[in-house]
Amino acid sequence: MRMITAALIISLSISCLQPDTVPADSVAVVVDSTKTKMDSTSIAKSDEEWRKTLTPEQYYILRQKGTERPYTGKYWNSKETGLYKCAGCQAPLFTSDQKFDSHCGWPSFSLPWDSAAVAYTRDTSHGMIRTEVTCKKCGGHLGHVFDDGPPPTNLRYCINSDAMIFEKKE
Repeated sequence: MRMITAALIISLSISCLQPDTVPADSVAVVVDSTKTKMDSTSIAKSDEEWRKTLTPEQYYILRQKGTERPYTGKYWNSKETGLYKCAGCQAPLFTSDQKFDSHCGWPSFSLPWDSAAVAYTRDTSHGMIRTEVTCKKCGGHLGHVFDDGPPPTNLRYCINSDAMIFEKKE
């Protein structure tokens, strides 16, 4: 029964498509690109360059769309105040103000630092329908977003610790 419930929750999908193109089984995330703090310059590196600059764990997650085991990442239970950045390009992604304990074993956030910080892609791997979250600047896989988060967004950005670096606020 737990597996069925988990499968139902996981199969909920969120899309960042325009509202008139969102599939019936999705929830729209409306992005206002006119109110962005992000530098829109994208980063392109060869596979060899990524391997040289990332740890093996970071490469597995960011470039091969891997996932760390739950409750093993360095940030899943962190309570420090600061900014979470992409481990691949150091683009700001999430703040500690938006972090919450979702009891899923990965760092969870209700909102990105900026609406233009992340990109969304429909993910149908592993027999599920989910929405993948990637870094908009370098294209690195971060995790997934679900519609079971706390109000007011009701979103849960479930992000791999090894996809991020943390900049502590002094």
